[in-house]
Amino acid sequence: MSVYAYAVEPFLEYSFMRRALVGCIAISLGSAPLGVLLIIRRMSLMGDAMAHAILPGAAVAFLFTGLSLWSMTLGGVAAGLLVALLAGMVSRVTPLREDASFAAFYVISLGAGVLIVSTRGSNVDLMHVLFGTVLALDDAAVIFIATIASITLNLLAIVYRPLVVECFNPSFLRSVGGAGRWVHLLFLTLVVLNLVAGFQALGTLMVVGLMMLPAAAARFWSETIPGQCVVAAVFGMVASLIGLLLSYHAELPSSPAIILCAGAFYALSVLFGLRESILAQALRLPHLQR
Repeated sequence: MSVYAYAVEPFLEYSFMRRALVGCIAISLGSAPLGVLLIIRRMSLMGDAMAHAILPGAAVAFLFTGLSLWSMTLGGVAAGLLVALLAGMVSRVTPLREDASFAAFYVISLGAGVLIVSTRGSNVDLMHVLFGTVLALDDAAVIFIATIASITLNLLAIVYRPLVVECFNPSFLRSVGGAGRWVHLLFLTLVVLNLVAGFQALGTLMVVGLMMLPAAAARFWSETIPGQCVVAAVFGMVASLIGLLLSYHAELPSSPAIILCAGAFYALSVLFGLRESILAQALRLPHLQR
């Protein structure tokens, strides 16, 4: 089989493959910078918690409207922001740390969401909610995902400096103007919006993989935050392309194939990355680790 027949022909012949690729590219562009910032803030597991936090809201919307894009989106956003606020409030009024609070709400949300979907939907509906239907994206879903990615990139460009400062020294922003709390809230909102957008394609169990795995891999290739964001986005897009091709030719589920490809990039980065990888440390190449 030629390279053209394997890598190009499926996207030229089938519109569902083109929509799936465009949707995954948009998810990668929007969520990769957020994943990098989550890792810098040592909140990596929060992405997973928030991905499951949107499930009850989406499930409630499913009860009333079925697999409707806009209703499940609104329900997911409302549930995600509610869980974020509740987890933050619990961590402030009790000795429980924010990560532990998110973990508790994550388990509760996952159980509630699965139960709600199961009461009305079939096993197929539950699988769609949990694992996504990337090959079934329609034009409205792709436009929605691309819109969220565009909003995310523009807002990150506007609040980039205070957001980075808040990552390393949150008390500084509060001391000079009190903007830290609003920056943190904006950041959480963007995380929820991108998880909800990606949920349409990859499901609640898989969407966080395209946010966190490329971001984790990027740390082994670039030292600067902008460099990591670019590398993470590229890894996410390439993993999406390879995953879709594997799912098409080998008849594999698309969402797990994409996430496993992103996991392969992470494994290769751990082994062979330019910065602090196993190979770089073994060869003691300080000029590549600066």
